Amino acid sequence: MAHRDAVRITSAPKSRSEEVAARQRRYAIQMAIRTICFIAAVAVGPGWLRWVLMAGAVFLPYVAVVMANAEDQREDAFVVGHHKHTRELPGSDADRPIDE
Repeated sequence: MAHRDAVRITSAPKSRSEEVAARQRRYAIQMAIRTICFIAAVAVGPGWLRWVLMAGAVFLPYVAVVMANAEDQREDAFVVGHHKHTRELPGSDADRPIDE
């Protein structure tokens, strides 16, 4: 009988439609924040706050596109069962007990 590794449901990726919907939602929220930054930059008038808001309006599209294109990197660090796949080298003489 062949040994099969167990699969945990928590390591299963989201469905494609769920993933696309989540990306679209994140992108829309970030573009709404960008619009608010731009409108606020015009409304606050001259000063340092205007430049901070303009920087947000300029750089948010790049961040939004990068985040929208990021894939789900779900990883399950839990190991089912105990399998030893590596060999060990023998210990040194210092690790052995001294015979008296």
